[in-house]
Amino acid sequence: PASLPVYFGCGCFWHVQHEFVECERRVLGRKDDELTALCGYAGGTRTDGGKVCYHNMRGVGDYGKLGHGEAVSVRIPPSQLAAFAQLYFSLFVTYSLPGAGEILERNDPQDSGPEYRSLVGLPGGVSSPLFKEIEAAAKGKWKLVEGKGNEPDTLLKRTIYVMDSDKFPFFPAEVYHQFHNDFQGPKYGKAYNDLREQYAAAGKIKPTGCPEG
Repeated sequence: PASLPVYFGCGCFWHVQHEFVECERRVLGRKDDELTALCGYAGGTRTDGGKVCYHNMRGVGDYGKLGHGEAVSVRIPPSQLAAFAQLYFSLFVTYSLPGAGEILERNDPQDSGPEYRSLVGLPGGVSSPLFKEIEAAAKGKWKLVEGKGNEPDTLLKRTIYVMDSDKFPFFPAEVYHQFHNDFQGPKYGKAYNDLREQYAAAGKIKPTGCPEG
């Protein structure tokens, strides 16, 4: 295919989206109106009448209860999967944990639970001929496991679930989650945050039927 849909999960999706937006710009030379990285949910086996939503007071389609994790979807040329996979694995950081020595984990381990598990989705999953690009980028540092859906948290397990995105599709998150500042570190800037309104106006991000905010 000329354009490959893939998704990546590594803790909170806000910072992951920003990093993939920057990768689209750097590696593919994409301009503001050409970006494809979006926050969303994936890896679960159920929906609520087709809806998958963030935690909300109305209890509509709660992604955690439906077995999904936070992820970021991006459409890229298959020839560039290696570059985006390398970026993904670079998002994990090394910590010194008393009693456990050095660990390699997502950068927000305080967010725990299945919603923040590590996952990668591509058409065909581990059976895809492109899976070898994911394996190469992992460099043997993680256990790549075929995802069956509704997996537990991967915290301290150095495991990444590889999902067949044809069986476990990506569900875009609510508009307010897109192009959001991360809760850690400096803000990404007004130009980045303004992409939300620009993409909504262009119809590239749409209401999901879930509660907003």
